Amino acid sequence: MKINILTLFPEMFTGVTQSSILGRACQKGVLDINLINIRDYSLDKHNKTDDTPFGGGPGMVMMAQPAFDALKTTSGKVIYMSPRGSLLCREKIEQLSSEEELTILCGHYEGMDQRVLDYWNAEEISVGDYILTGGELPAMVLIDAVARFLPGVLGNEASAADESIYSGLLECDQYTKPRNYQGMEVPEILTNGNHKLIHLWQYENALNITRERRPDLWKAYIESEKNLTKDEKKILEKVAAKEL
Repeated sequence: MKINILTLFPEMFTGVTQSSILGRACQKGVLDINLINIRDYSLDKHNKTDDTPFGGGPGMVMMAQPAFDALKTTSGKVIYMSPRGSLLCREKIEQLSSEEELTILCGHYEGMDQRVLDYWNAEEISVGDYILTGGELPAMVLIDAVARFLPGVLGNEASAADESIYSGLLECDQYTKPRNYQGMEVPEILTNGNHKLIHLWQYENALNITRERRPDLWKAYIESEKNLTKDEKKILEKVAAKEL
């Protein structure tokens, strides 16, 4: 997959796209990250990319011309990272992962001239109900989340779909060596080698964590259709019967 990133601050992306899983994906050719500095397309002698908004108001708005000309060099679906966009979710991530090429437009200041978004039919996507200084950090979140669904990025092809919140539940508690640290023991059941009991412990632990921390996910999980074993059903009923 090729991902074009249009930004005023391309240097923000180098550490993220050249390290860890994303870095290895780029080295293997699974990902092709194309960083485009919007300032390079400004016709202003000082590379100006913003101006005061029509109608008044605080802050500056990114001008149409530099972004417009930068977008002319790309192809693929255009995404604009924006707090007013639809919230990023698994369904959207999977949908985007099927694209051959994506173009991500990172806004800054008070946002982008609307004519850019309208002309290029940009889809606005948000990573949460909060405001950041620009679209760069949300773009990194989007890229990382989408990349995990690309074949060859993760060691286990099933990992992206199976882990954590994508299963409908939050992650269960995790432990590693040593078994005793600072007087704190790893739960005995995780060390006994009985894979069925370990699975049931992890399932109950995940249920409890989700119920306590994310009532919205818990409600959705309870109401969803699930293919559970008899033992899993008993554990679900036990957790559901608890008082918070």
